[in-house]
Amino acid sequence: MVIALPTRAEKEILWGDTHVHTFYSTDSYINQNFTVGPDAAYRYAKGLPVLHPSTGARVQIETPLDFLVVADHAESFGTMKRANEEGLPREGLGPIDWLHNWAMEKLFRRFASNPDSVVDLLEYASPDTDLVVEAAKNPASIRIPNDGLVIQDAWTESTNTTDAHNEPGRFTALIGWEWSSIPAGANLHRVVFTSSDANTAQQFIPFSSSTSSYPEDLWKWLEATSSRTDADFVAIPHNSNISRGYMFPGENRLRGTPIDREWIDLRAKWETAVEATQVKGDSETDPAVSPDDPFADFESYPHYISPKPIPFDPGPGDFVRSAMRTGLALEEEFGANPYRFGVIGSTDSHTGLATAEETNFWGKFPTDSTLVGKTRQTSSIENFGWAMSASGLAAVWAEENSRDAILRAFKRREVYATTGPRISVRVFGGTAYVPGDERSMELAGIREAGVPMGGELRALETAPSFLVQAAKDPKGAHLDRVQMIKGWLADGETHEKVYDLIWSDDRERDANGRVPPVANTVDLTNGRYTNEHGAATLATVWKDPDFDPDISAFYYVRVIEIPTPRHSLLDALAMGIDPVRTGQPTSLQERAYTSPIHYTP
Repeated sequence: MVIALPTRAEKEILWGDTHVHTFYSTDSYINQNFTVGPDAAYRYAKGLPVLHPSTGARVQIETPLDFLVVADHAESFGTMKRANEEGLPREGLGPIDWLHNWAMEKLFRRFASNPDSVVDLLEYASPDTDLVVEAAKNPASIRIPNDGLVIQDAWTESTNTTDAHNEPGRFTALIGWEWSSIPAGANLHRVVFTSSDANTAQQFIPFSSSTSSYPEDLWKWLEATSSRTDADFVAIPHNSNISRGYMFPGENRLRGTPIDREWIDLRAKWETAVEATQVKGDSETDPAVSPDDPFADFESYPHYISPKPIPFDPGPGDFVRSAMRTGLALEEEFGANPYRFGVIGSTDSHTGLATAEETNFWGKFPTDSTLVGKTRQTSSIENFGWAMSASGLAAVWAEENSRDAILRAFKRREVYATTGPRISVRVFGGTAYVPGDERSMELAGIREAGVPMGGELRALETAPSFLVQAAKDPKGAHLDRVQMIKGWLADGETHEKVYDLIWSDDRERDANGRVPPVANTVDLTNGRYTNEHGAATLATVWKDPDFDPDISAFYYVRVIEIPTPRHSLLDALAMGIDPVRTGQPTSLQERAYTSPIHYTP
C-alpha cells in the first residue's frame, strides 16, 4: 500500500539555515560578536554585504538563502549584551536583589572582555557532577534579578526584526530560538521555530533549559503554548554526536525512568526533523556504530561541551542512523516510533553569518574566524577553528517560499540535509517504478506512483522500488556516487546495510562487491580540484533485493561528491604552513542525506 501525502501544488526546493546565533546569545557575545544581530544576519542570508563582527571586513554569502531562522539561546536571551551596553535594570529591586543585580552586571562585563571566560561561565552555571542523570535534576542557570524584563525586550526586538525581513515568495524569515540543555556535557539542544508572526510570538517567552533540562518538558510547553496561542512549532535536536548517548535513548529517558508511550507520542509530534550535520561535526553515523560503512568516518567532532574533560565515547544514542534503528525496535514494543524523523543540516553559526561554504567559511565564533584565531585553543580543543566543519544546509521541498509552507514540509518530513553544497536530490518509493523511469517519467507521474522522502509504504506484497535523481551543486563538485542506506528489524534485532546504487566513471565493483574510491584531484599546492572525474547528475531506479514484506524497515539516500579541499587546507596554504599542522584532512567528500521512507508491514 502506498500512503500518498497531500499536495497542493508542485514543490520547489528551498535552501536555508535553521540555526544562526547573533549578539543576543550569551556565548556569541562573549566570543566578541558585539555587532551582528538579527538584522545583519537576515541581510547576509539575503545576499547583502555586511561587516564581519571580528574583523570589520566586508563579507558576503556567495549564493543567497531562501529562508533563515535566527535561533538565539533562550537562556539569558540578550542579557549579556544588555549588561555590557546599557546595564541591567534595577528598578523596583530590594537591597539584596539590587546588589545581586549589580554584581552580575560586573561579572558579565568581565566575561565579555575575555572569550576564554565562556568556560568559566559554563562551570559557574552547571552543577558539579559528571553524571548526566544527576546533573539534569538541577538545570544549569544563572539567577539575575529583573532578567525577565531584559529577555522580553530582546525577544520583542528580535521577533519584530524577523517580521520586517519576511518577504513571502522571495525570502522567509522564521521566528525561533534554541533550548540548550546540556547536563554534564551531554548536548541535548533543540532549535525551535514557528510559522507564527511577531504578534503571536510575543504572547510567550521562549522556553529555556534554565527552567528544565528535560526534553519532555519542552514538548509539554510546546503543546500548552500551541493550544493557548494557535502557534505551531517544530523542535529540531542537534549535535546528537556529542550527547553522551542521551539524545536518542532506547530504554530509559533522561529522568532515569523507562520510555513510555506518552514520551514517544510527544516526541514524535514535535520533533519531526533532526539536524544531522553542522559546524560541530556530523551526526549521521560513526565507525563505532557503523563499522562496515567506509564513509562513516566523516567530520568527526570528539569533544563534549563541558568545563571538565570527558573521554569521548560514541554509541547508538548519539547518531541519526542508529536512532532510526532504535525507533524500529521501540515501534515493535510500543506501537509508535519516536525516531521517525526527517533530517536537515544547518550551521550553528555564532557570528550571525550563515556560512556553510567551504571556500567562504567564517567559523563558528568571531574568535575563530581569522587565520590567527583558528589556532586558538578553546575548551581544551587545539586549533579550534580548524576543528569546525563548514556545514551545513537545510533543503526543503515546499509548495512556495512562505512560513506556512516551510513548516508543513518539516511536519511531513519532506526535507533533507547537505554538508554545504546545494546538491539537488529527489527520492520516491513505491511498487510501480521500473528502470528508465528516472529519465523518462514526468514529475506528476512520479509523485502519483509513490511517496517522497519522509513518506511511508505499508503492507506491500512485492518489493518496493525507489526512483532517485541527484544533481551536483551548479557551482560545485561532481558527484561520486549515490547510496541507499537501509535499516530493518528482524528477530528482535536491528540491522543496517549500505547499497551503492549508481556511480560515476565506469568503475567496477571489486571482489568484495564494493565500488572503488573515485579519483582525488585536490592539488595540495594550490587548493584546487577539477571536475574531470565524477558526474554532474546521477539517477536510477533501485529495487530492494533483500525485501521481506513482514519486516519493518527504513530507506534513505546518501549522495557523495568527489573529493574537494577542506577549508583547513586553504587556510594552511594562505598561512604558508604544512597542512598537517591543522590536525584535519586536506580534502573531504561533501554529501547529502535525505529523510527516510519507512516501510511498515
